[in-house]
Amino acid sequence: MTTKSNSELMKELEIDAETLKRFKTIQNETILEAKKLGKSKNKKIKIIGISGSARDELDMAQQSSNSEELLKKCLKVCEAMGAETELIPLRKYKILPCKACYSSCNTQCHFYCSCYPKGEKTGDDMTNILYDKVLEADGIIFATPVNNFAMSSLMKLFLDRCISLDGSLSPADKKSPKNLKLNIKHMKFVEKTADNNVPGSGMLKRFTGKTAGVIVTGHEEGASMVISSLFMTLNHFGMVFPPFSNVYAMASVCNSTFVDKGIVENSCHVDWVEDLGKNVFNMCKLMKNEDKNTWKYEYSEN
Repeated sequence: MTTKSNSELMKELEIDAETLKRFKTIQNETILEAKKLGKSKNKKIKIIGISGSARDELDMAQQSSNSEELLKKCLKVCEAMGAETELIPLRKYKILPCKACYSSCNTQCHFYCSCYPKGEKTGDDMTNILYDKVLEADGIIFATPVNNFAMSSLMKLFLDRCISLDGSLSPADKKSPKNLKLNIKHMKFVEKTADNNVPGSGMLKRFTGKTAGVIVTGHEEGASMVISSLFMTLNHFGMVFPPFSNVYAMASVCNSTFVDKGIVENSCHVDWVEDLGKNVFNMCKLMKNEDKNTWKYEYSEN
């Protein structure tokens, strides 16, 4: 940690003693949070499946989602191996868009998200429900269709809102969390005091050490771009990937879309997602007793 005195920090940051106390309180609370996150509290491996498909047999499509059907089969294998599993269809949750506070200043974005405060009327399901489900999971399998050569808008929306889990801290001013001037000073405090030998002394990446798997389905091109985009995002979140951690089940532009289901959900792709489930479970098992704080990143920036 910093060797600077309180008076030196107050002078450099142009803050009073009360503000410095608040910055240090957040730092100490985050160090405790990092310790709790370091070891999985679940006795049983917990794997959740995030479905980014908008398709539903009871809705306009009048047909179940291909990617979600494969995800269900993948989760079924995980459950058979001993995991507790949960399917999370994003279309059934109210998720409001990220307001990109993070781009003004790292500490302008908070956990829990202060744009949609938890437990308040302005909160949404991401803040009130889904963040906690992510925190509780040992492994997460992401399933999305290819929409216009990219991941689905629902999956993108979910990942954008995950920025609150990816480094963000508590607000310096609970009554005015978007006080940019104060939050810039808070970030400067983090930069000056974070110690890479003390997890949680700076930014806290809450995905670190969780296992990831990816399932992508589509009518034509785009699977490799979607997988690559997801891999880079999730890897920078701090997630770990087992060998053979993605499945792409593609139809063909030469066929009409009404024949896609028979192609995408054939036995070849089912076998593939079942192997994916086994690989995700086994990686979760390997990681179960590992300290997630072993994995290093720069705490003083994000």
